[in-house]
Amino acid sequence: MKSRRPYLLRAMHEWISDSNCTPHIVVDAGVTGVEVPRQFVQDGKIVLNVSWNATAQMHIGNDELSFNGRFGGTSMHVRVPVEAVLAIYARETGQGMIFADEPEAPPPGGPPEPEPQEPTPKPAAGRAKLKVVK
Repeated sequence: MKSRRPYLLRAMHEWISDSNCTPHIVVDAGVTGVEVPRQFVQDGKIVLNVSWNATAQMHIGNDELSFNGRFGGTSMHVRVPVEAVLAIYARETGQGMIFADEPEAPPPGGPPEPEPQEPTPKPAAGRAKLKVVK
């Protein structure tokens, strides 16, 4: 399956913007392909304001996020591969999403055959049961 990160990133950006808040992303500046103003990188990370007002020509694609922005009065083109985005949050509330590492894609030829398991007993009528799925 495709990575869900770009879809969640776009959805969170829209939700934060629609809530009249300012979306910021945390970027791992050490990932190959990251083009950001290096003078603002701290501890290998940079926080970028990705609001519509702070950027020009912003595009959040499936592979990368890119825009033109001003840093210290100087215009710069910023390029961030989606896998380098560690989190997105609203500056005003801190609400947002931290992105965990995604599992690797299954090998070519399809997923491995599942091992046979004993049938799972049905839960007793009444309360629903939830299971954490990774």
